[in-house]
Amino acid sequence: MTVGHGLHFGNRGGVFRLRIVGGNHAGRHLTSPQDQRVRPTAEATRDGIMKLLGTRLQDARVLDLFAGTGALGLEAISRGAASGDFVEIRPDSLHALKANIAALGLRGNTRVFKKDAIPFAESLPEGAYDIAFADPPYGTKMLDRIVAAWQKKKFARVLVAEHKADQDVLRGSQRKRFDDTAVTIYI
Repeated sequence: MTVGHGLHFGNRGGVFRLRIVGGNHAGRHLTSPQDQRVRPTAEATRDGIMKLLGTRLQDARVLDLFAGTGALGLEAISRGAASGDFVEIRPDSLHALKANIAALGLRGNTRVFKKDAIPFAESLPEGAYDIAFADPPYGTKMLDRIVAAWQKKKFARVLVAEHKADQDVLRGSQRKRFDDTAVTIYI
């Protein structure tokens, strides 16, 4: 049964599950915490983001801020990124994230940071990553702070910001709408 943003309701104690859409791990299921505040990126949106990034994904060093389940970063690795760092602070999300990394056998090329995403991003040196994903809670000013930190010191060559479609965000190089979600890419 599909619930919400392309999530699949699992049969293990009511745990929500979603799946990797493309690449080496296509079709593999990911666990999502029961926390209703967690809003994993919909499968169609993740697929669209990866297609927008295209060849930039190959051998990329990826950062997944506000990682939640890790779906964005794990999708990128599945499609050719070399490594992924995940930043998450909520205990339930960290548990799901670590379980997903282990289930895909990606412990060797991933790192998990139990930190607040905003100060983490603000402390990064320029060029630390090739691609950074930012998918903060909708309706907050957190995305504005991440974009401001990126403008001040481009900690990634490409910043991919996911937000509510009607949210007013700084204009980027490219913007694409996926139903009620939009993605703005900063290069």
